[in-house]
Amino acid sequence: MAELPSGLLEACVVVGASSEKLRDVYQNKSSELPLLEAEVLQIHAPPFVSKETNSSQVIAPAFSRVQKRRSFIKKKKRDRSTDTLPNGDSMTRPEGSSTTEDISVPKDLDLIALPQLCFPGGLQLAGEQRDDSYHYLVFTDLFGNRTHGVVVQYYRAVQSFHESLVQNGGRPKTRLLLVQLRTSRQGDFEETVKEFSAKLSLVPLPPPGSLHVSFSLRPLQVLLPSREDPDGPLVDMDLHLPLLCFSHTALLQVLSCLLQEQRMVFFSSDWSKLTLIAESLLLYLQPLSWQQPYVPVLARGMLDFLMAPTAFLMGCHISHLEDVAAETEDLILVNIDDGMVQSSWSDAVDLPSIPAAAAESFLSRAECLQIHHDLDSCHTGAATDVNAARSQRRDWQRRLNTQIQNIALELVVNTFSGVQDFLNHEHRVFNSEEFLRTREPADQMFYKKVLETHIFHSFLRDRLNRKLDAFSRMEQKTLSLSHRSRAMTESPRHPPLPKGTRSDFRTHTGPNPKLSKRLGASLPNLDQPLNDAMASLVLNRRRPQSVRRMTPDAGLKSPPKVVRVFRLPEFPPPLSYHYVKNYYSDMAAALGKALNATPPDEPALLARYHYLRGLVNAVSNRHLDALEDFQSLYKTDAEIFPSQMVKSLVDSMPNVERIQAEKRPEIKGLISRVIRDQEREREGQENRSEEAAVKHFQLPKKYLHLEEFVKCVQESGIVKDQGTILRLFDALTVGHQKQVGPDLFKDFYTIWKETEAEAQEVCLPASVLERIETGECVFKLSSSVKTSHGVGKIAMTQRRLFLLTDGRPGYVEVARYRDLEEVKVSSAPFLLLKIPSLKLRVKGKKETFEANLKNRD
Repeated sequence: MAELPSGLLEACVVVGASSEKLRDVYQNKSSELPLLEAEVLQIHAPPFVSKETNSSQVIAPAFSRVQKRRSFIKKKKRDRSTDTLPNGDSMTRPEGSSTTEDISVPKDLDLIALPQLCFPGGLQLAGEQRDDSYHYLVFTDLFGNRTHGVVVQYYRAVQSFHESLVQNGGRPKTRLLLVQLRTSRQGDFEETVKEFSAKLSLVPLPPPGSLHVSFSLRPLQVLLPSREDPDGPLVDMDLHLPLLCFSHTALLQVLSCLLQEQRMVFFSSDWSKLTLIAESLLLYLQPLSWQQPYVPVLARGMLDFLMAPTAFLMGCHISHLEDVAAETEDLILVNIDDGMVQSSWSDAVDLPSIPAAAAESFLSRAECLQIHHDLDSCHTGAATDVNAARSQRRDWQRRLNTQIQNIALELVVNTFSGVQDFLNHEHRVFNSEEFLRTREPADQMFYKKVLETHIFHSFLRDRLNRKLDAFSRMEQKTLSLSHRSRAMTESPRHPPLPKGTRSDFRTHTGPNPKLSKRLGASLPNLDQPLNDAMASLVLNRRRPQSVRRMTPDAGLKSPPKVVRVFRLPEFPPPLSYHYVKNYYSDMAAALGKALNATPPDEPALLARYHYLRGLVNAVSNRHLDALEDFQSLYKTDAEIFPSQMVKSLVDSMPNVERIQAEKRPEIKGLISRVIRDQEREREGQENRSEEAAVKHFQLPKKYLHLEEFVKCVQESGIVKDQGTILRLFDALTVGHQKQVGPDLFKDFYTIWKETEAEAQEVCLPASVLERIETGECVFKLSSSVKTSHGVGKIAMTQRRLFLLTDGRPGYVEVARYRDLEEVKVSSAPFLLLKIPSLKLRVKGKKETFEANLKNRD
């Protein structure tokens, strides 16, 4: 029986005091109980059964020597074949067996640090029974992938015997197990833990969506929720815990420090709070992802980690707070127990705050949350059934989590909305200087710090890769709402710059006053397709409206989502190969019935059932049936298609199955698709470095030839069309060598930005808005000039030129770009002078439109 590709349990490890150390303590009869060093006592990891397992054996060995995993060598130095524990239990070692046992463990499990993390305060013996306690661990590999573990500490009445159970991959209800372990003899202990672990290893994790999985650990029914977002993490925790620990203002302060990637240490007297609070806060920042070292629980012997010079997020016991503050510098200290945030050098945190508009929206929304279950549910009657009570509490928590995630996501969107306006996707450039100038002066220091972080770089990379995540979806929704709300009242145009922006540009770059300002007029990209123009329009919107101004209770009541639950069969009593095989057969049959009972108009639900049945068929070595189930996902919901799992199945198929697959057209097509994808992946490996790159636009520092000039203009966002850029290059190099100097380019760029800022200040009257199309915005606006249709300002959008007449504002259509037949610059007599004149010949119009190019002001 193969290992479940996506199962609940990865490993179960027993950590505690060795029998030798316990025997020594018992024999010494000391009045003071010493602090012992914890050791790894047992390791249980799937697969737990194999085809060769003896049918008379209740359960197969917990670890297989043929697994391709690194080994942990546990040396046992014993002088006799039988070890006696203080309570009289004996542990017999077979005669002639080796004193060194080769134990195969999961590849991502660090057995060296694990004992310390299970007992971060040390393994303390006790002379009386104490309550069980839980805390949570997070292991991060070199690629940033995280594995979560649950640590259960319990006291067993074997004189002073203290052990700990570590369980990866979920939060099972281990109290049922602990009842058995406290009363079991040492000889039964290992089999009890092993059987519990083996049951959990049979549980498949549900795919993202609205299908949950439940299983029975009598008398409890355990529910495994699924991820709502395929790209997001599973949220199976109480996200309102930070709101119970911190004031809303302090919470925003902590989030601001995280966004600025400070060196942060959380403190609490309760080990469990450290990971729960840290995990919740990182979920608040989704889809932004923490990129720095992350160790939410530090054991007492690991405090030297806090001397690391890089940014990090770590957690310590509250008893170390004063020592850490005295011995370290530049740390942000977060006291979870008191809800306080301070720095190691002062009681205050001298760091920029989250932008005021985004913070205000967050505060108003958070005030309306009902985060106390008893108050929110006092109108309902108490459930008499324990499973019903747990279900009610779970439904309440799920609704509250959704509300909190929406509020936190709005905070992130309001903080970083508008970043898209300064991205050049073709050249993968972010114009950070221009982005900063559009921020409010009081917020610029915050953004300067955030723009230098890894977390923001990763966020930019996802924007440039056009990742459709929760941020993108909410930003699009915000755009559509704000666009509809101001369509009848405001002039659509480029995002306005803060007051004083034009003078800021001049101060920053110092343009040559002798350079004609006409050179700064942004040139239209006449060859740009309509679709590109619309895409550009979507990205260019008015930034102040991007912050969602909502009534206090708006958006808190999310519509209920229909959730289905698939109940797994009862676990087989003897966990041998034959019974486990029948268990998976029963599960596949139950999924088949669920598929037959699901109507065709629910493709998302059909896809989840096919996914689960594909997992079961894969672990049962029915590879062709598994591939057929996964092939069905293309018809129902391709977003949850497990590409890596399917590739592994295809690569491991023997020739006999390959021949059989050729006779089944859908599987044959799937295999061909997988092979093509693998070839494309190999071909595209060299492009991955480009997908990860993010460049920041900088003004040139050397002379530019034509090819370099084209690239620089395109990266700056001035214009995209190469023909237009070539004409601009010719205009800037008249009478000179065919190259543009850095000072000239800086002056041109500055004047272009000044002219753009002027155009953004135009406010079109309602009579004009009625004439142009929805979403059309003004790119440039001239000064008042004399034209053949009267005196006014020529406005340019992405589709047309029109005249805003002076005096009583009016609209005169000049031309749509597609109707232009001739554009000519000539001269017109004015008294004894001749001034430049622009003449346009428009298709379908007899008269030529003419405008003087000399400003009247």
